[in-house]
Amino acid sequence: MNRLGELAYIPQLDEVTLQVEKDFALVGKLGVEQLDIQTMSGGEETRLKIAQALSAQVHGILADEPTSHLDREGIDFLIGQLKYFTGALLVISHDRYFLDEIVDKIWELKDGKITEYWGNYSDYLRQKEEERKSQAAEYEQFIAERARLERAAEEKRKQARKIEQKAKGASKKKSTEGGGRLAHQKSIGSKEKKMHNAAKSLEHRIAALGNVEAPEDIRRIRFRQSKALELHNPYPIVGTEINKIFGDKALFENASFQIPLGAKVALTGGNGTGKTTLIQMILNHEEGISISPKAKIGYFAQNGYKYNSNQNVMEFMQEDCDYNISEIRSVLASMGFKQNDIGKSLSVLSGGEIIKLLLAKMLMGRYNILLMDEPSNFLDIPSLEALEILMKEYAGTIVFITHDKRLLENVADVVYEIRDKKINLKH
Repeated sequence: MNRLGELAYIPQLDEVTLQVEKDFALVGKLGVEQLDIQTMSGGEETRLKIAQALSAQVHGILADEPTSHLDREGIDFLIGQLKYFTGALLVISHDRYFLDEIVDKIWELKDGKITEYWGNYSDYLRQKEEERKSQAAEYEQFIAERARLERAAEEKRKQARKIEQKAKGASKKKSTEGGGRLAHQKSIGSKEKKMHNAAKSLEHRIAALGNVEAPEDIRRIRFRQSKALELHNPYPIVGTEINKIFGDKALFENASFQIPLGAKVALTGGNGTGKTTLIQMILNHEEGISISPKAKIGYFAQNGYKYNSNQNVMEFMQEDCDYNISEIRSVLASMGFKQNDIGKSLSVLSGGEIIKLLLAKMLMGRYNILLMDEPSNFLDIPSLEALEILMKEYAGTIVFITHDKRLLENVADVVYEIRDKKINLKH
């Protein structure tokens, strides 16, 4: 592999280093308030890495999840900067809006192969849908042809069996003509052999068809809710003139909100505005927040997961769950778990797999309200799209924090923006 120019790299996990020789004109615009590496948040580290890469005089940028930890404003600013970058850009990202705005080519890595698609992510989806339709038509044609050949082969075998039975019956009769019986048996045997050969020929044609795989479809589940979990309050969570001070910073001043029953409610706002704090206030039933007495709340945090690593996947899912094994398998399959993953110990799962498993478990748990803090973080796009479907079809109420514009557009029917210490209803 030859490199014909200077490259800058925006890593996802590597620690940031302060490079004083770089031009930090972009740092302020990217929202890095201070340059003390020891006290930087994850978002500030990401912004500093981006500023360093964009300030360098390079021919290309390699970026590994550059939107990680950025709020919506930071992502939009990054998009604006990259659109005017004249060099080559190779980016790993699970942010579909970002990919739509930035890229003009998609490389799909699957089964050890790279497939190239021209256009942005939406163009890629359209091409994948055309591939799926083509594969579906090919699969249906394959199934129909295989069934036709199998019927024809079975018919030949049936005819051969009839001829064989006829030969056995004829052998018991005595012929009145010399040599007549032997000639008759040879004729029958020849016909039987032809039928067997014809059946074998058809079987060879079936084998020559090979195997055409069925197109992949996201499996769906119809979520149900027991009578015991039904809520009748039209607003099961209400905040009235709440106040919150975190350290020396006021996050909320006389802020109010209400969560409609069965709604999918998104909390938006810049980093540090108090989104996670608001969820914690709901969980702790803090002053000014009223919650329906029948509320059963499930909580997905960005970190601090607790689980028994000695359990296997199915054992973990069946705990506190009213769904049967088939329904659990369906949800796990939609989140990318294979048949042979079901019996795996949680101790051998990757961090991403644990996150998917925790999300699946919460969606199938004995809850009627879910609080989800950045559920799309660390999910690949197929898992994220499956999560969207599961969230939309969930029978209860969901309050979720996200900076993912597509997740917001596809799932939320109520959006609150936290700004200027208030919780403002956008729609």
